[in-house]
Amino acid sequence: MSPADILDDLQARGLVHDATDRAALRARLAEGPITVYAGFDPTAESLHVGNLVPLLLLRRFQSFGHRPVALAGGATGMIGDPGGRSSERNLLDPATLDRNLAAIKGQLERLLDFGEGPAQARLVDNRDWTEPMGVLEFLRDVGKHVTVNTMLAKESVKARVESEAGISFTEFSYMLLQANDYRHLHQRLGVELQVGGSDQWGNITAGIDLIRRVAGAHTHGLTVPLVTRADGQKFGKSVDGAVWLSPEMTSPYAFYQYFVNVDDRDVERFLLQLTLLPLDEIAEVIVRHAAAPERREAQQVLARAVTGLVHGEAEADRAAGASRGFTRRASDLTVEEWEGLAASLPVIDVGPASVGQDLVEVLAEHGVVSSKGEGRRLVAQGGLYLNDVAVTEGRSLAADDLLQGTWAMVRRGKKQRYVLRRRPS
Repeated sequence: MSPADILDDLQARGLVHDATDRAALRARLAEGPITVYAGFDPTAESLHVGNLVPLLLLRRFQSFGHRPVALAGGATGMIGDPGGRSSERNLLDPATLDRNLAAIKGQLERLLDFGEGPAQARLVDNRDWTEPMGVLEFLRDVGKHVTVNTMLAKESVKARVESEAGISFTEFSYMLLQANDYRHLHQRLGVELQVGGSDQWGNITAGIDLIRRVAGAHTHGLTVPLVTRADGQKFGKSVDGAVWLSPEMTSPYAFYQYFVNVDDRDVERFLLQLTLLPLDEIAEVIVRHAAAPERREAQQVLARAVTGLVHGEAEADRAAGASRGFTRRASDLTVEEWEGLAASLPVIDVGPASVGQDLVEVLAEHGVVSSKGEGRRLVAQGGLYLNDVAVTEGRSLAADDLLQGTWAMVRRGKKQRYVLRRRPS
Protein backbone atom coordinates (compact mmCIF):
# COMPACT_ATOMS: atom_id res chain seq x y z
CA MET A 1 0.00 0.00 0.00
CA SER A 2 1.69 3.18 -1.23
CA PRO A 3 1.41 6.45 0.75
CA ALA A 4 -0.12 8.01 -2.38
CA ASP A 5 -2.97 5.47 -2.35
CA ILE A 6 -4.67 7.55 0.35
CA LEU A 7 -5.98 9.88 -2.38
CA ASP A 8 -7.66 7.03 -4.25
CA ASP A 9 -9.24 5.81 -1.00
CA LEU A 10 -10.53 9.29 -0.17
CA GLN A 11 -11.93 9.74 -3.69
CA ALA A 12 -13.71 6.38 -3.51
CA ARG A 13 -15.31 7.40 -0.21
CA GLY A 14 -16.47 10.79 -1.52
CA LEU A 15 -14.13 12.52 0.90
CA VAL A 16 -12.49 15.13 -1.34
CA HIS A 17 -14.32 18.43 -1.65
CA ASP A 18 -11.52 20.86 -2.51
CA ALA A 19 -7.79 20.37 -2.91
CA THR A 20 -4.88 22.47 -4.04
CA ASP A 21 -3.00 21.16 -7.08
CA ARG A 22 -3.98 17.47 -6.90
CA ALA A 23 -1.26 16.32 -9.27
CA ALA A 24 1.38 18.04 -7.14
CA LEU A 25 -0.09 16.57 -3.96
CA ARG A 26 -0.15 13.05 -5.45
CA ALA A 27 3.46 13.44 -6.59
CA ARG A 28 4.51 14.56 -3.11
CA LEU A 29 2.68 11.65 -1.45
CA ALA A 30 4.35 9.22 -3.86
CA GLU A 31 7.74 10.40 -2.58
CA GLY A 32 6.96 9.11 0.92
CA PRO A 33 5.07 9.92 4.13
CA ILE A 34 3.89 13.47 4.72
CA THR A 35 3.03 15.29 7.95
CA VAL A 36 -0.61 16.41 7.94
CA TYR A 37 -2.63 18.43 10.44
CA ALA A 38 -6.20 19.33 11.28
CA GLY A 39 -7.43 21.69 14.00
CA PHE A 40 -10.33 21.38 16.45
CA ASP A 41 -11.49 24.36 18.52
CA PRO A 42 -12.73 23.70 22.08
CA THR A 43 -15.98 25.66 21.76
CA ALA A 44 -17.83 23.03 23.85
CA GLU A 45 -17.02 20.36 26.44
CA SER A 46 -16.90 17.74 23.72
CA LEU A 47 -16.47 17.27 20.01
CA HIS A 48 -19.64 16.14 18.20
CA VAL A 49 -20.23 13.62 15.45
CA GLY A 50 -19.83 16.34 12.81
CA ASN A 51 -16.15 16.52 13.82
CA LEU A 52 -15.67 12.82 13.08
CA VAL A 53 -15.07 13.21 9.34
CA PRO A 54 -12.01 15.52 9.64
CA LEU A 55 -10.80 13.66 12.73
CA LEU A 56 -11.03 10.29 10.99
CA LEU A 57 -9.32 11.90 8.00
CA LEU A 58 -6.19 12.15 10.17
CA ARG A 59 -6.68 8.51 11.17
CA ARG A 60 -6.95 7.50 7.50
CA PHE A 61 -3.72 9.30 6.63
CA GLN A 62 -2.03 7.58 9.57
CA SER A 63 -3.18 4.15 8.36
CA PHE A 64 -1.41 4.87 5.04
CA GLY A 65 1.83 5.65 6.84
CA HIS A 66 1.58 9.43 7.14
CA ARG A 67 2.22 11.43 10.31
CA PRO A 68 -0.89 13.15 11.76
CA VAL A 69 -0.85 16.24 13.95
CA ALA A 70 -4.06 17.02 15.84
CA LEU A 71 -4.29 20.64 16.91
CA ALA A 72 -6.46 21.57 19.89
CA GLY A 73 -7.25 25.25 19.40
CA GLY A 74 -6.64 26.81 22.80
CA ALA A 75 -5.95 30.15 21.08
CA THR A 76 -8.36 30.08 18.13
CA GLY A 77 -11.06 28.73 20.46
CA MET A 78 -10.89 32.00 22.38
CA ILE A 79 -11.80 33.91 19.20
CA GLY A 80 -14.23 31.72 17.27
CA ASP A 81 -14.32 30.99 13.55
CA PRO A 82 -16.80 33.30 11.78
CA GLY A 83 -17.38 30.71 9.04
CA GLY A 84 -20.89 29.25 8.90
CA ARG A 85 -22.26 31.63 11.54
CA SER A 86 -24.58 34.63 11.21
CA SER A 87 -23.46 36.24 14.47
CA GLU A 88 -20.42 36.31 16.74
CA ARG A 89 -19.80 33.63 19.36
CA ASN A 90 -19.78 34.46 23.04
CA LEU A 91 -16.13 34.57 24.10
CA LEU A 92 -15.20 31.80 26.54
CA ASP A 93 -13.66 32.58 29.90
CA PRO A 94 -10.27 30.93 30.63
CA ALA A 95 -11.67 28.35 33.09
CA THR A 96 -14.31 27.16 30.59
CA LEU A 97 -11.76 27.06 27.79
CA ASP A 98 -9.32 24.99 29.88
CA ARG A 99 -12.07 22.51 30.83
CA ASN A 100 -13.20 22.15 27.21
CA LEU A 101 -9.61 21.81 26.03
CA ALA A 102 -8.82 18.99 28.46
CA ALA A 103 -11.92 17.04 27.38
CA ILE A 104 -11.25 17.45 23.67
CA LYS A 105 -7.59 16.46 24.00
CA GLY A 106 -8.74 13.19 25.54
CA GLN A 107 -11.09 12.52 22.63
CA LEU A 108 -8.37 13.26 20.07
CA GLU A 109 -6.01 10.87 21.86
CA ARG A 110 -8.58 8.05 21.75
CA LEU A 111 -9.03 8.21 17.99
CA LEU A 112 -5.39 8.47 16.90
CA ASP A 113 -2.37 6.26 17.57
CA PHE A 114 0.11 8.13 19.77
CA GLY A 115 2.40 5.13 20.23
CA GLU A 116 5.89 4.66 18.88
CA GLY A 117 6.76 4.50 15.20
CA PRO A 118 7.29 6.68 12.13
CA ALA A 119 3.56 7.46 11.85
CA GLN A 120 3.23 8.44 15.52
CA ALA A 121 0.54 11.07 16.04
CA ARG A 122 1.30 14.40 17.71
CA LEU A 123 -1.07 16.53 19.79
CA VAL A 124 -0.41 20.28 19.94
CA ASP A 125 -2.17 23.36 21.34
CA ASN A 126 -1.89 26.60 19.37
CA ARG A 127 -2.07 28.60 22.59
CA ASP A 128 1.52 27.46 23.27
CA TRP A 129 2.94 29.61 20.45
CA THR A 130 0.20 32.24 20.11
CA GLU A 131 0.06 33.55 23.69
CA PRO A 132 3.74 34.49 23.88
CA MET A 133 3.47 36.46 20.62
CA GLY A 134 3.00 40.20 21.11
CA VAL A 135 0.58 42.30 19.07
CA LEU A 136 3.31 44.17 17.22
CA GLU A 137 5.16 40.94 16.46
CA PHE A 138 1.97 39.35 15.13
CA LEU A 139 1.18 42.36 12.92
CA ARG A 140 4.75 42.47 11.60
CA ASP A 141 5.31 38.73 11.03
CA VAL A 142 1.81 37.70 9.95
CA GLY A 143 -0.44 40.66 9.17
CA LYS A 144 2.16 42.29 6.92
CA HIS A 145 1.94 39.39 4.45
CA VAL A 146 -1.86 39.22 4.08
CA THR A 147 -3.90 41.90 2.32
CA VAL A 148 -7.34 42.91 3.53
CA ASN A 149 -8.55 42.49 -0.05
CA THR A 150 -7.59 38.81 0.05
CA MET A 151 -9.31 38.27 3.38
CA LEU A 152 -12.50 39.98 2.22
CA ALA A 153 -12.63 37.71 -0.80
CA LYS A 154 -12.77 34.58 1.39
CA GLU A 155 -16.34 33.26 1.61
CA SER A 156 -16.30 32.83 5.41
CA VAL A 157 -15.45 36.52 5.88
CA LYS A 158 -17.40 37.87 2.92
CA ALA A 159 -20.69 36.37 4.08
CA ARG A 160 -20.34 37.93 7.53
CA VAL A 161 -19.28 41.33 6.22
CA GLU A 162 -22.40 41.43 4.07
CA SER A 163 -24.68 40.20 6.87
CA GLU A 164 -26.78 42.40 9.11
CA ALA A 165 -24.67 41.49 12.14
CA GLY A 166 -21.38 42.30 10.42
CA ILE A 167 -18.07 41.04 11.79
CA SER A 168 -15.86 42.30 14.59
CA PHE A 169 -12.13 42.77 14.19
CA THR A 170 -11.72 39.92 16.70
CA GLU A 171 -13.37 37.34 14.42
CA PHE A 172 -11.87 38.99 11.35
CA SER A 173 -8.45 38.09 12.79
CA TYR A 174 -9.31 34.36 13.05
CA MET A 175 -8.07 33.64 9.55
CA LEU A 176 -4.68 35.17 10.37
CA LEU A 177 -4.38 33.12 13.56
CA GLN A 178 -5.08 29.88 11.70
CA ALA A 179 -2.74 30.84 8.88
CA ASN A 180 -0.03 31.42 11.49
CA ASP A 181 -0.73 27.97 12.96
CA TYR A 182 0.06 26.39 9.58
CA ARG A 183 3.21 28.52 9.24
CA HIS A 184 4.36 27.53 12.74
CA LEU A 185 3.69 23.81 12.25
CA HIS A 186 5.39 23.84 8.85
CA GLN A 187 8.46 25.47 10.40
CA ARG A 188 8.64 23.37 13.59
CA LEU A 189 7.18 19.98 12.61
CA GLY A 190 7.54 19.96 8.83
CA VAL A 191 3.78 19.93 8.21
CA GLU A 192 3.08 20.05 4.46
CA LEU A 193 -0.68 19.40 4.34
CA GLN A 194 -3.61 20.90 6.23
CA VAL A 195 -6.99 19.15 6.07
CA GLY A 196 -10.42 20.11 7.37
CA GLY A 197 -14.08 20.55 6.55
CA SER A 198 -15.06 22.41 3.39
CA ASP A 199 -15.92 25.49 5.48
CA GLN A 200 -12.19 25.76 6.32
CA TRP A 201 -11.04 26.24 2.73
CA GLY A 202 -10.46 29.99 3.04
CA ASN A 203 -8.47 29.59 6.25
CA ILE A 204 -6.38 26.75 4.79
CA THR A 205 -5.47 28.61 1.62
CA ALA A 206 -4.59 31.68 3.69
CA GLY A 207 -2.03 29.55 5.54
CA ILE A 208 -0.63 28.13 2.31
CA ASP A 209 -0.20 31.65 0.93
CA LEU A 210 1.45 32.88 4.15
CA ILE A 211 4.00 30.02 4.06
CA ARG A 212 4.78 30.78 0.43
CA ARG A 213 5.35 34.45 1.15
CA VAL A 214 7.36 33.97 4.35
CA ALA A 215 9.33 30.79 3.62
CA GLY A 216 9.05 30.38 -0.14
CA ALA A 217 7.80 26.82 0.42
CA HIS A 218 5.05 24.93 -1.40
CA THR A 219 2.44 23.32 0.86
CA HIS A 220 -0.93 21.69 0.29
CA GLY A 221 -4.55 21.81 1.43
CA LEU A 222 -7.46 19.37 1.23
CA THR A 223 -11.02 19.61 2.52
CA VAL A 224 -13.76 17.05 3.03
CA PRO A 225 -17.46 17.75 2.40
CA LEU A 226 -19.60 18.72 5.37
CA VAL A 227 -21.83 15.75 6.17
CA THR A 228 -25.53 16.31 5.55
CA ARG A 229 -28.62 14.14 5.90
CA ALA A 230 -31.01 13.20 3.12
CA ASP A 231 -34.05 14.30 5.14
CA GLY A 232 -32.77 17.86 5.34
CA GLN A 233 -31.97 17.69 9.06
CA LYS A 234 -28.52 18.74 10.21
CA PHE A 235 -26.17 15.78 10.61
CA GLY A 236 -25.32 15.15 14.25
CA LYS A 237 -28.67 16.35 15.59
CA SER A 238 -31.13 14.08 17.40
CA VAL A 239 -34.46 14.61 19.11
CA ASP A 240 -32.58 15.73 22.22
CA GLY A 241 -30.02 17.94 20.45
CA ALA A 242 -26.44 17.43 19.29
CA VAL A 243 -24.85 13.97 19.32
CA TRP A 244 -21.61 14.35 21.28
CA LEU A 245 -18.53 12.14 21.48
CA SER A 246 -18.51 12.46 25.27
CA PRO A 247 -20.31 9.54 26.97
CA GLU A 248 -21.47 11.94 29.70
CA MET A 249 -23.20 14.20 27.16
CA THR A 250 -24.50 11.46 24.82
CA SER A 251 -24.57 7.95 26.26
CA PRO A 252 -22.98 5.17 24.17
CA TYR A 253 -26.46 3.65 23.82
CA ALA A 254 -27.99 6.92 22.53
CA PHE A 255 -24.97 7.35 20.26
CA TYR A 256 -25.49 3.84 18.86
CA GLN A 257 -29.21 4.44 18.39
CA TYR A 258 -28.58 7.63 16.41
CA PHE A 259 -26.75 5.61 13.77
CA VAL A 260 -29.14 2.63 13.90
CA ASN A 261 -31.92 5.03 12.93
CA VAL A 262 -30.26 6.77 9.97
CA ASP A 263 -32.16 6.91 6.70
CA ASP A 264 -31.55 4.20 4.09
CA ARG A 265 -30.57 7.01 1.71
CA ASP A 266 -27.68 7.98 4.01
CA VAL A 267 -26.36 4.66 5.26
CA GLU A 268 -23.92 3.81 2.44
CA ARG A 269 -22.39 7.30 2.49
CA PHE A 270 -22.05 7.21 6.26
CA LEU A 271 -20.39 3.77 6.11
CA LEU A 272 -17.89 5.16 3.62
CA GLN A 273 -17.16 8.42 5.42
CA LEU A 274 -17.60 7.65 9.12
CA THR A 275 -16.02 4.20 9.45
CA LEU A 276 -12.66 2.62 8.71
CA LEU A 277 -14.25 -0.46 7.14
CA PRO A 278 -12.63 -1.55 3.84
CA LEU A 279 -14.42 -0.50 0.66
CA ASP A 280 -15.09 -4.06 -0.47
CA GLU A 281 -16.62 -4.96 2.90
CA ILE A 282 -18.93 -1.93 2.73
CA ALA A 283 -20.00 -2.91 -0.79
CA GLU A 284 -20.95 -6.40 0.44
CA VAL A 285 -22.96 -4.95 3.33
CA ILE A 286 -24.88 -2.67 0.97
CA VAL A 287 -25.72 -5.58 -1.37
CA ARG A 288 -27.14 -7.59 1.55
CA HIS A 289 -28.98 -4.50 2.83
CA ALA A 290 -30.59 -3.87 -0.56
CA ALA A 291 -31.88 -7.46 -0.61
CA ALA A 292 -33.54 -7.13 2.83
CA PRO A 293 -33.70 -3.48 3.93
CA GLU A 294 -36.20 -4.29 6.67
CA ARG A 295 -33.41 -6.03 8.60
CA ARG A 296 -31.44 -2.75 8.71
CA GLU A 297 -28.18 -4.67 8.58
CA ALA A 298 -26.29 -1.70 7.12
CA GLN A 299 -27.44 0.55 9.97
CA GLN A 300 -26.40 -2.06 12.53
CA VAL A 301 -22.94 -2.37 10.96
CA LEU A 302 -22.63 1.42 10.85
CA ALA A 303 -23.70 1.90 14.46
CA ARG A 304 -21.41 -0.87 15.68
CA ALA A 305 -18.39 0.48 13.79
CA VAL A 306 -18.76 4.15 14.75
CA THR A 307 -19.59 3.41 18.40
CA GLY A 308 -16.55 1.12 18.59
CA LEU A 309 -14.29 3.86 17.24
CA VAL A 310 -15.55 6.53 19.62
CA HIS A 311 -16.38 4.60 22.81
CA GLY A 312 -14.42 1.37 22.48
CA GLU A 313 -15.41 -2.17 21.61
CA ALA A 314 -16.80 -3.04 25.06
CA GLU A 315 -19.25 -0.12 25.04
CA ALA A 316 -20.22 -0.90 21.45
CA ASP A 317 -20.98 -4.49 22.48
CA ARG A 318 -23.18 -3.27 25.36
CA ALA A 319 -25.00 -0.77 23.16
CA ALA A 320 -25.60 -3.40 20.48
CA GLY A 321 -26.89 -5.84 23.09
CA ALA A 322 -29.24 -3.22 24.50
CA SER A 323 -30.47 -2.41 21.01
CA ARG A 324 -31.22 -6.08 20.33
CA GLY A 325 -33.08 -6.25 23.64
CA PHE A 326 -35.66 -3.82 22.30
CA THR A 327 -36.73 -6.21 19.59
CA ARG A 328 -38.46 -8.29 22.30
CA ARG A 329 -40.98 -7.49 24.97
CA ALA A 330 -39.71 -6.35 28.35
CA SER A 331 -41.29 -9.41 29.98
CA ASP A 332 -39.02 -11.68 27.89
CA LEU A 333 -35.70 -10.10 28.93
CA THR A 334 -33.31 -12.00 31.17
CA VAL A 335 -31.64 -10.55 34.27
CA GLU A 336 -28.36 -10.34 32.33
CA GLU A 337 -30.09 -8.38 29.56
CA TRP A 338 -31.65 -5.99 32.08
CA GLU A 339 -28.23 -5.41 33.62
CA GLY A 340 -26.83 -4.69 30.16
CA LEU A 341 -29.61 -2.19 29.51
CA ALA A 342 -28.94 -0.51 32.85
CA ALA A 343 -25.33 0.01 31.77
CA SER A 344 -26.48 1.71 28.55
CA LEU A 345 -29.68 3.62 29.40
CA PRO A 346 -30.64 6.22 32.00
CA VAL A 347 -31.68 4.42 35.19
CA ILE A 348 -34.50 5.38 37.55
CA ASP A 349 -33.65 3.95 40.97
CA VAL A 350 -36.74 3.72 43.19
CA GLY A 351 -37.23 2.52 46.73
CA PRO A 352 -39.95 0.21 48.13
CA ALA A 353 -42.10 3.23 48.98
CA SER A 354 -42.57 3.96 45.27
CA VAL A 355 -44.59 0.76 44.79
CA GLY A 356 -48.24 1.78 44.90
CA GLN A 357 -47.41 5.44 44.16
CA ASP A 358 -48.85 7.27 41.14
CA LEU A 359 -46.48 6.47 38.26
CA VAL A 360 -46.47 10.02 36.91
CA GLU A 361 -45.43 11.30 40.33
CA VAL A 362 -42.56 8.78 40.44
CA LEU A 363 -41.37 9.82 36.98
CA ALA A 364 -41.64 13.53 37.80
CA GLU A 365 -39.63 12.98 40.99
CA HIS A 366 -36.83 11.41 38.96
CA GLY A 367 -36.85 13.95 36.11
CA VAL A 368 -38.24 11.70 33.38
CA VAL A 369 -40.96 14.33 32.98
CA SER A 370 -40.40 17.93 34.05
CA SER A 371 -43.60 18.05 36.13
CA LYS A 372 -46.68 16.04 37.01
CA GLY A 373 -48.63 18.25 34.61
CA GLU A 374 -46.33 17.39 31.74
CA GLY A 375 -46.55 13.71 32.65
CA ARG A 376 -50.35 13.75 32.63
CA ARG A 377 -50.41 15.53 29.26
CA LEU A 378 -48.06 12.84 27.91
CA VAL A 379 -50.40 10.12 29.25
CA ALA A 380 -53.42 11.80 27.64
CA GLN A 381 -51.56 11.87 24.30
CA GLY A 382 -50.69 8.17 24.54
CA GLY A 383 -46.98 8.93 24.69
CA LEU A 384 -45.94 7.18 27.91
CA TYR A 385 -45.37 3.43 28.21
CA LEU A 386 -44.52 1.02 31.01
CA ASN A 387 -43.27 -2.42 29.94
CA ASP A 388 -44.54 -1.88 26.38
CA VAL A 389 -48.09 -0.94 27.52
CA ALA A 390 -49.49 2.58 27.25
CA VAL A 391 -49.90 4.20 30.66
CA THR A 392 -53.47 5.24 31.50
CA GLU A 393 -54.59 8.12 33.72
CA GLY A 394 -54.17 7.42 37.44
CA ARG A 395 -51.93 4.40 36.85
CA SER A 396 -49.78 3.50 39.85
CA LEU A 397 -46.54 1.54 39.96
CA ALA A 398 -47.53 -1.99 41.03
CA ALA A 399 -45.33 -4.75 42.42
CA ASP A 400 -46.23 -6.89 39.39
CA ASP A 401 -44.72 -4.22 37.11
CA LEU A 402 -41.27 -5.01 38.50
CA LEU A 403 -40.08 -7.92 36.39
CA GLN A 404 -37.92 -10.40 38.30
CA GLY A 405 -38.96 -8.24 41.24
CA THR A 406 -36.58 -5.47 40.17
CA TRP A 407 -36.92 -4.17 36.62
CA ALA A 408 -39.33 -2.20 34.43
CA MET A 409 -39.01 -0.35 31.13
CA VAL A 410 -40.31 3.20 30.79
CA ARG A 411 -40.64 4.78 27.35
CA ARG A 412 -41.44 8.36 26.34
CA GLY A 413 -42.59 8.60 22.74
CA LYS A 414 -40.87 6.28 20.27
CA LYS A 415 -37.23 6.43 21.35
CA GLN A 416 -36.63 7.81 24.85
CA ARG A 417 -36.21 4.81 27.15
CA TYR A 418 -35.37 4.45 30.82
CA VAL A 419 -34.69 1.44 32.99
CA LEU A 420 -36.66 1.57 36.24
CA ARG A 421 -34.83 -0.40 38.93
CA ARG A 422 -36.10 -1.17 42.45
CA ARG A 423 -33.46 -0.72 45.12
CA PRO A 424 -33.27 -3.43 47.79
CA SER A 425 -35.13 -2.71 51.00
